[in-house]
Amino acid sequence: MRASVSSQHAMSIPRLFLDAPLSPGEEVPALPGQGRYLGSVLRRGPGDPVVVFNGRDGEFAATVSTIRKDEARFTVGARLRAQPEPGGPQLLLATIKRDAMEWVVEKATELGVAAIQPVITARCVADKVNLARLGLIAREAAEQCERLDIPAIADALPLHAALDRWDPAVPLFLLAERGAAPALPVAAARLAEEGRAMPVGLVTGPEGGFTPVELDAMRRRPFVVEAALGPRILRAETAAVSGLAVLQAICGDLGHGRN
Repeated sequence: MRASVSSQHAMSIPRLFLDAPLSPGEEVPALPGQGRYLGSVLRRGPGDPVVVFNGRDGEFAATVSTIRKDEARFTVGARLRAQPEPGGPQLLLATIKRDAMEWVVEKATELGVAAIQPVITARCVADKVNLARLGLIAREAAEQCERLDIPAIADALPLHAALDRWDPAVPLFLLAERGAAPALPVAAARLAEEGRAMPVGLVTGPEGGFTPVELDAMRRRPFVVEAALGPRILRAETAAVSGLAVLQAICGDLGHGRN
């Protein structure tokens, strides 16, 4: 488990996600693993400061009230930041090899993705995901990057089922490897100019790409917007993270300063 600390800044204040209502004066429990991490790894004890958030109530200053082995409790102090409205792009991510999948989830969380829906396609190497593991990676990334929520990660669905569930009012960008398509920054800017900046989605393929049948099926969906991501063929994980960065820069919050 990681929090927003490093060996160079050993006394910086750990930042932790908690699954409990937060308000000043309340005492709340740590999640499994957090007590051991604070006590054994960070050498923190009662009275030491932490920062806590739960994805609903905002971010709060807190102090360690008790800590013993893997159990800890925190006393919540003043609220530091209010909870913002949900936002960020949604990602339909073809299941890829485990290490690459975990890397995408980490970086997508840092980039502010709102939700990740793994999808199974004809050329997928993996046909399932470890939701517990991916959820932990997303949680740790949110703690580190100081976002106030954690992206929702769903169990894997066949591509057609995920498309059937997609809200047709939300544009879904399909990254095309071949053929003529407008550049993703251009296509995204058009939506932003029309006042349709968010929500938007991105669908990316597996290591071997989408099949022609899958591409044709997606192109028939009226909410799918085909776009290109430069002149090079990118790895699946590179395409996913690069596409999210473009969408956040043009339609999302990468153009905003820190509060």
